[in-house]
Amino acid sequence: MAEIVRMPRLSDTMEEGVVAKWHKSVGDSVSEGDLLAEIETDKATMEFESFQEGTLLHIGIAEGDGAPVDSILAILGEKGEDVQGLIDGDSGGKAPVAEEAPKKEEAPAVVEEAAPAEVVKPAAAPSPAPVTETTSDNGRLKASPLARKLAEDKGVDLGRVQGSGDGGRIIKRDVDGFNPALAPVAQAGIVPALSAPGEEHFTEERVSQMRKTIAKRLSESKFTAPHFYLTIELDMSNAMAARKQINELPDTKVSFNDMVIKAVAVALKRHPKVNSSWQGDTIRYNSHVHVGVAVAVDEGLLVPVVRFADSKSFTQIGAEVRELAGKARDKKLQPSEWEGNTFTISNLGMFGIEEFTAIVNPPDSCILAVGGIKETPVVKNGAVVPGHVMKVTLSCDHRVVDGATGAQFLQTFKQFMEQPVAMLA
Repeated sequence: MAEIVRMPRLSDTMEEGVVAKWHKSVGDSVSEGDLLAEIETDKATMEFESFQEGTLLHIGIAEGDGAPVDSILAILGEKGEDVQGLIDGDSGGKAPVAEEAPKKEEAPAVVEEAAPAEVVKPAAAPSPAPVTETTSDNGRLKASPLARKLAEDKGVDLGRVQGSGDGGRIIKRDVDGFNPALAPVAQAGIVPALSAPGEEHFTEERVSQMRKTIAKRLSESKFTAPHFYLTIELDMSNAMAARKQINELPDTKVSFNDMVIKAVAVALKRHPKVNSSWQGDTIRYNSHVHVGVAVAVDEGLLVPVVRFADSKSFTQIGAEVRELAGKARDKKLQPSEWEGNTFTISNLGMFGIEEFTAIVNPPDSCILAVGGIKETPVVKNGAVVPGHVMKVTLSCDHRVVDGATGAQFLQTFKQFMEQPVAMLA
């Protein structure tokens, strides 16, 4: 009997998924555990294995298209089985039909992601340019998100790639097999027009799943959690000296960010009210310390988590952060590596930012914004001497953390950063 395979929820924040690639075609035999498709979530592109077995009778979401969680992803059953009644009777199936959809008079699906197409609004409307088979009715290139990303990475002009997908759509294999020497010159209607004096010129780019999730979660945080901010200045002289000594050891590399993570973690153990989250009718106080570290990626921010950070050394934290950051940029993070944070750190010091405020990252009650180290005159023992200072700002959810609680946490954090040896005790 035929069974529906639905778009899975592959992360706690996922509401919609995009099929980056199908590994099976209609008519193929599928066994339990077979790789069925690659699905792009709001945080990563993940492999989806089949939990059922049978013949793939229907694909509900075309490669490069997206649909909400629980939409019909595919249907498996016995070869030759009629599945139309199952599709028509499904109340949750909102996904567009891919393989069995009627071909006549239907315009192929348009994906407007990744590489932006430039739009020009001239003073006098020109006569329409001819459109090739790799463009949609509005003149935009038809290509899957995976193909666009691959083309961007390889520096391939999609306007010169011949699409082999449905309706001339450019897919991954077209970019993989692209040979510039054999490719035709881009045709009219594909090459973005250049703006001339007096013309309005802009670009548009479809919002990615990741950016949608960032917008939703941070908007909810900013507009539902009453934020307040506490800023403190740190004397980094001892931290700089300690880091220099540590990095002189063989095969050792510790960053100031690693020291910040450790200092935050041990300070949270002393101030559990900051290591907390708002649950509506209750406040959750976590005895474990899982520190989220904001990592910039092409489409926004990901927050991989250093678990039990208070029990790890500088070098352990550093190695873990580098590994997680690499996975985040390659979109290879697994849910276990981005879920469960109890506190978050956002560091923009490496970009020359001296001071900023950050939005609380749910479900945390606080986030620490870390600026860069600045050489400046300071007063020590009544004399003005050269010094190195760093400013940090704690953003707090006032429903959970009060001003005095946040200030006490910052004082403890300051003590650890200014006397790093205390973190080793």
